Amino acid sequence: MSTTESSSKYDNLEKMPLFDLLKNINKEDQTVPLAVEKAIPSIQKLVEEIVKRMKNGGRLFYIGAGTSGRLGIVDASECPPTYGVPHGMVIGLMAGGDEAIRKAVEYAEDDFEQAWKDLQAFDINEKDTVIGIAASGRTPYVIGGLNDARKAGMLTGCIVCNEGSKVAAAAEFPVEVVVGPEFVTGSTRMKSGTAQKLVLNMVSTSVMIQLGKVRGNKMVDMQLSNHKLVNRAINMVMEATSVSEEKAKELLDEYGSVREAVDHYMQESN
Repeated sequence: MSTTESSSKYDNLEKMPLFDLLKNINKEDQTVPLAVEKAIPSIQKLVEEIVKRMKNGGRLFYIGAGTSGRLGIVDASECPPTYGVPHGMVIGLMAGGDEAIRKAVEYAEDDFEQAWKDLQAFDINEKDTVIGIAASGRTPYVIGGLNDARKAGMLTGCIVCNEGSKVAAAAEFPVEVVVGPEFVTGSTRMKSGTAQKLVLNMVSTSVMIQLGKVRGNKMVDMQLSNHKLVNRAINMVMEATSVSEEKAKELLDEYGSVREAVDHYMQESN
């Protein structure tokens, strides 16, 4: 039996006092970052290869099913507003398509061929990277997609929560984060999902930093798409240039991003 399907360390959950339920869920959650830490060398290797491809014009694709697929879509969708990259640079795909984001599509994940069809709709090429996300490590949609992508010359990686899985075997750069039995037996949206989210944070953030999308510790290319982000940008420009709030607003209105506003101001000042 796979680790993700093994029986919970806890039993009679329906009889457990609410405080104990919450405390024990939290106790299990605290083990997840330690499991992710063990996988850092594998994550590093994957990120290094992704950056090489993306510096040459490549894109990053996530493929998954269920919770894993949704996590990939969330990570991909947050890259443009956070780092100002084009929407087609990081793409999340899941078994069952967009409909499955909100409602499970029966048996969609059992199709070995569909992921490759979904990827081909984006004219995928050898510059691109495909990361398969599957807690179990045995999702047909992910296995098939990785196998086909690897045959076609794409860089392939994966994020799984079992050792020695078929998904890991299909990926050139596998990341295995073994978090142990779930609090509710087999409910991989819990610890496994948390582990996948942590790894995705690490992958996309470190990739974007390596691509120059962060200056110091600031998101200088973020999209100014709401009042909160505009106010954050104003403060960033003020901090970097020592100009007034009014002047910072003027610079952002004129140049559209923190990076451009600061760079143009510094050039003009010199």
